[in-house]
Amino acid sequence: MWNGSGSLARLGRRSLTRGLVTGGSGTGPLSDNSPHDARRDVLGPRRVDRPPHQKALRPGARQETLREANLLLITEEIFASSAPLSRADLSVRTGMTRSTVSRLVDDLLAAGIVREDSPVIGPARGRPAVPLRPARKTLAGLGVEVNVGFMGARVLDLTGSVLAEAIVEADYRDSDPVQVLHAAGELAVQVAEQAVSAGARVVGTVLALPGLVASDGRSLLLAPNLGWKDVDVVELLCASVGRAAFGHFVTVVNEAKLAALAVAQELTEADGQEQTFLYISAQMGIGSAVVIDGVVEAGPHGWAGELGHMPVEPSGPECNCGSSGCLEVYAGKHALLKAAGLGPAATAGDLMQRVQTPGHGAGDPSEAVARAGWALGVALSGAMNVLDVHDIVLGGEFGPLTEILRPLIEEQLSRRVLASPWAEFRVRESGIGLAPATTGAAMRALRAVVEAPQAWVPAR
Repeated sequence: MWNGSGSLARLGRRSLTRGLVTGGSGTGPLSDNSPHDARRDVLGPRRVDRPPHQKALRPGARQETLREANLLLITEEIFASSAPLSRADLSVRTGMTRSTVSRLVDDLLAAGIVREDSPVIGPARGRPAVPLRPARKTLAGLGVEVNVGFMGARVLDLTGSVLAEAIVEADYRDSDPVQVLHAAGELAVQVAEQAVSAGARVVGTVLALPGLVASDGRSLLLAPNLGWKDVDVVELLCASVGRAAFGHFVTVVNEAKLAALAVAQELTEADGQEQTFLYISAQMGIGSAVVIDGVVEAGPHGWAGELGHMPVEPSGPECNCGSSGCLEVYAGKHALLKAAGLGPAATAGDLMQRVQTPGHGAGDPSEAVARAGWALGVALSGAMNVLDVHDIVLGGEFGPLTEILRPLIEEQLSRRVLASPWAEFRVRESGIGLAPATTGAAMRALRAVVEAPQAWVPAR
């Protein structure tokens, strides 16, 4: 389970991902008519060839626009700071007058976005400073995940604390999306209701799925290991329970991208600086993502980083995706366990035990792991030659196997990465626990608050 103890300081960044939508269709503070479209990753005017009738291409700033921009700046400063800031600190950092900062902070307090700590008396004479922190148990994000071996839901508040969660293990290979998504919707509502009973309000929901997601943020194009294709996921998720419990938007994002977002948060807290790495995780198949300076790079369609379907041997075994010789058929959990003579319900711990005590049962566990490490090294070498990223984070079922996979991967990196004589490779375990994509999904939902704080301020 997610420990829920970490601060979500990275919510104060202007962007957490590039190429992923944040919100979905709906009404309320984050509807299409909202002054801030919080579904976008980078705030700014869209580029168009010709402006709509009677609408300026680059409109001048109005008083309301300036206020919204200042409120956004204050919010980001509070969330990005490693230590609580006072109103005076914010005035110095932003160059705004103290009276302007005070009015903006009052709005954030009223919206439940920040809270005040006990006053701190400093060495100088004058009023004690009142530290400002992200608010607890007020606004919350709901993250939902459906994967091959489980479904889960998790609610985080603005401090990163888990308000409610549930994980249900099951086999969803070649499943019926209607039945599974109805069940996921019911599970999500149960978890959301627990958070509401604790005093929180769910702002929105992000659903994580292991497959290609359409750019509309509501449809799944293909999930080979689930056996799903061309599914209106948002419609099915909400069909049996309605939209109200999911907040102001529901959107769907690739599972590995969201897991990488949660991993980036953990690694940034541990190392004290933004991280650049390739994240690769084994569930039944293989999910992966590229993180550059703490930002998940998803590409213009949100499809970047699909290392699981990079060909290792073009004439190799057929993959569920329809191609052949993909990394997944050598190093995916199903392929790895099968080659080791273990059933699909076995874990990485079971595989480790077979490697350490060979000679029992069918299959060759040591050879299976060696082949998986070789395939991972080949695929990651190609990615490194293209991206110039030399840090690898192993998640999911790969995590517990890191110690035996590391030398196998590094051997291929040294052979195949052109810059290997001058590069320093690092292969490490994420250590983030079960269902990290549910955490990343909840973070994505909460980002909508930080990107558009004005939308949550009560009307005067």
